[in-house]
Amino acid sequence: MKQKLIEVIDYLKTKKVDYADIRFLSTHSESISVKNEVIDSLSNQLVSGFGIRVLFKGAWGFASSSTITEKEMKRVANLAVQIARASATTVKNPAKLDDSEPFVDTYKTTYKEDPFNIPLDEKLGLLIDTTRSLKTEKRIKTAHAEMAFWKIHKIFASTEGALIEQDLMESGGGYVATAVAGSEVQRRSYPNSHRGNFITGGYEYIREMDMLSHTERVRNEAVALLKAPPCPSLDATIIIGSSQMALQIHESCGHPIELDRVLGTEISLAGGSFLTTEKMGSYKYGSPVVNIVQDATVPKALGTFGYDDEGVKARRTDVVRDGQFVGYLTSRETAPVIGQKSNGCMRADGYSNIPLIRMTNINLEPGEGTLADLIADTKKGYYFDMNKSWSIDDKRLNFQFGVEIAWEINNGRIGRVLKNPVYTGITPEFWGNCDAVCGETNWHVWGIPSCGKGEPMQSAHVAHGSSPARFNNVTIGVSK
Repeated sequence: MKQKLIEVIDYLKTKKVDYADIRFLSTHSESISVKNEVIDSLSNQLVSGFGIRVLFKGAWGFASSSTITEKEMKRVANLAVQIARASATTVKNPAKLDDSEPFVDTYKTTYKEDPFNIPLDEKLGLLIDTTRSLKTEKRIKTAHAEMAFWKIHKIFASTEGALIEQDLMESGGGYVATAVAGSEVQRRSYPNSHRGNFITGGYEYIREMDMLSHTERVRNEAVALLKAPPCPSLDATIIIGSSQMALQIHESCGHPIELDRVLGTEISLAGGSFLTTEKMGSYKYGSPVVNIVQDATVPKALGTFGYDDEGVKARRTDVVRDGQFVGYLTSRETAPVIGQKSNGCMRADGYSNIPLIRMTNINLEPGEGTLADLIADTKKGYYFDMNKSWSIDDKRLNFQFGVEIAWEINNGRIGRVLKNPVYTGITPEFWGNCDAVCGETNWHVWGIPSCGKGEPMQSAHVAHGSSPARFNNVTIGVSK
């Protein structure tokens, strides 16, 4: 396959284009879902193909195909060139690429057990046993467990001399128990809501999750929420757990730092960003304890890889340092707009889509102390954790999050459980009210395999690392 791609690149060089690249992708995926001890869905598919980008006089052309033959690859190359030439007749802002180094390299995810070699009966058995255990409490009306795996092989070649081969393995899953009493419905999830948690790694992660050992706690908490008092409505101090912090980071920091969104070239799905370019280096995003990085090199994190889909090497860069906004997620085309080189954030969903700027691992760096220390240091407040719902405006400023569960904190001690917790805020004010972030002991990376962007929409696999953090003067509950 490498030789075929090299031949296409050599052919494109004869077309007098400014730049071209070809990306071959083969994805083997498996998804298994069990609901109330019955198989809900089961899929196993292999999808392969290639996509070609061409840059001519500042205009892009892109074409793709799933037919891997010399004749078809040449046809698609010619089509991409034709599209670029036609687009060049109307281009107003010619695209220019930075001078990122072209690499010749390989990269492989480290893992112990290939999930595609694990017998299907074993995987189904674990999910069935998990839902059976959750259902031993009669008020648990729905028990849903799932797992999913991706084995990705990709090769990238460019007219600049890049030739990169990568093999990625991704694994994860989780479950949710839904309790019902009359018109009251509550749920608890493990290890996280919205499908669970995912990493770059193998089936060993499913074993590490130890699903069955957590079912008793999950079902008991779901049932306890049925009779719990509602979260009060007031301005309060809240500690947000690590899993909910992941989505907080994702929505109020990750999306607004995508430079194509900032520049207005990719805003149709979810809007623009309040973090406009004049703010870089001078804007107060949060308090001095807030330090956020993008880091595609974190071991086992879902947003980890060797090279992005432009051949730029994965790296770590600052986004927020000591509360100041200092950096974006960039591409080879957008980075020169702010006088920089790409930090390797261009990725495509499948072979048939053109790459977009996507989150990698956007992490809130750990601070000091443990969660127990932070709770003990909180005289009056609430502990919120695990996302249930979210809403944020098209500039990523005004948000509202609902979580599965909350606990009162009184005089440094965890108190009663509260149901239907909600909190709201405006992004810079909210992060400006962060006065503490727990240390490495409670720091965890949460993988999100369904980040949507673009039209047609592309789904990216991203992650967010965070410890629990404390915020003051936060509006909680539902306004009346």
